[in-house]
Amino acid sequence: MLYERAARPVLFRMGRGDAETAHEWTLNRLAALTRRPRALAAVRRALAAPDLPVEVFGLRFPNPVGLAAGMDKNGVAVDAWPALGFGFVEVGTVTWHAQPGNERPRVFRLPHSHALINRMGFNNAGARALADRLAARKEPLPVPLGISLGKSRVTLLSEAVGDYLASLRALYPHGDYFAVNVSSPNTPGLRTLQDRDHLSELLAALQAEARRLAGAGKPAKPILVKVAPDLADSAIAELVATCAEHGVAGLIATNTTLSRAGLDPRDIVRGGQPGGLSGRPLAARARDVVAFVHRESGGRMPVIGVGGILAPEDAVRMIDAGAALVQLYTGLVYCGPALVRDTVRALADHQRAHDP
Repeated sequence: MLYERAARPVLFRMGRGDAETAHEWTLNRLAALTRRPRALAAVRRALAAPDLPVEVFGLRFPNPVGLAAGMDKNGVAVDAWPALGFGFVEVGTVTWHAQPGNERPRVFRLPHSHALINRMGFNNAGARALADRLAARKEPLPVPLGISLGKSRVTLLSEAVGDYLASLRALYPHGDYFAVNVSSPNTPGLRTLQDRDHLSELLAALQAEARRLAGAGKPAKPILVKVAPDLADSAIAELVATCAEHGVAGLIATNTTLSRAGLDPRDIVRGGQPGGLSGRPLAARARDVVAFVHRESGGRMPVIGVGGILAPEDAVRMIDAGAALVQLYTGLVYCGPALVRDTVRALADHQRAHDP
């Protein structure tokens, strides 16, 4: 409530002409916080989430609420996120080649809908820069770290496999799991990689390389696939089958959507901006995709549910739909960091109420 009354209005005014300005300011403040151990400890105490451990993909998560990819693409504030209560952190999406992304402005708030539109275009410093930053850290992260991998814009679709492999090799020592992003709407042609033949080739290569990097006798680190919400159920079913065939550890459902269904009428004009929509209007579709994947896989394909979680009860509904874990992004923008702690508390209460 304090965030919504005090901090959010300031941040929204700061980014009135370009919402990305407020995002960058916040990341810089969080990065600075990681260099002040006492201040970081104070934040940790103030926003402490209860323990709610869960094991998924062979990894132990102190709680099931994570930071979604896109918030901290270059991992500049990676040590701050656990202090905000997150049970895991996903950085990226990162590409093999550094790239500036699309022209600014490229992030737009739709406040009446509690939504965002972004057309960032995988702006990031590149996989090698992220690997160097993670290698320079002095303390192990107290929560699992996921790394989202994407295709460089300059790389042809016919050469996409090599692009993903190069990023995986550079970052393999530093991630606990790797998310294959083939579903962003903001890189031309990327979603083509969700087609069965392309995806099968990509996953076969990534899994083989992960096994090689793990070394003899050691399990490969989990590889997940992030799915678009705009696919028909038949296409999602085919994607689930392809992922199962190649031993994918789980799915992330969902990425942003090209649909503008569910926007508040006051946001319709601004909602015409091209790009992917996240936030409240995506909530129902994201839950539907999670539920579909859960049913289609017979519960054998763990799902990270993301999309439209702006209140603790949204996360509870996502877990009830079949998600093993959830992620936040747009909810942080509109509700602030206390959403993490409150969501973990709600999930703990829900679990106690349903335990036999």
